[in-house]
Amino acid sequence: QVQLVESGGGLVQAGGSLSVSCAASGGTFSTYVMGWFRQAPGKEREFVAAISWIGGRTYYADSMKGRFTISRDNAKKTVYLQMSSLKPEDTAVYYCAARTGADITTMTYPFWGQGTQVTVSS
Repeated sequence: QVQLVESGGGLVQAGGSLSVSCAASGGTFSTYVMGWFRQAPGKEREFVAAISWIGGRTYYADSMKGRFTISRDNAKKTVYLQMSSLKPEDTAVYYCAARTGADITTMTYPFWGQGTQVTVSS
């Protein structure tokens, strides 16, 4: 079983950039599909991006394409989300998640981190 810990959230001005990270322990990180989700106050959690365990295949929510980039370092057991051109509506708690399998479009993830707050000021 994998444990996930996010870090790197904070306050950033609109138009700025921020990167969040998720460190994994336990399990076999290199075999997990990793995903990022977010949840804004009063809203449901939404999918942001996912990355395959090998080959670097990525999948993004349409609203994130071109602004967000997901990447991973299997040696460091870490997945990253680089965010640019941030907007106030990107304010949310950002969660990383892990699942086995190869399908990066599946939204069901059994393992979750505790989340990190990202706040974008206008």
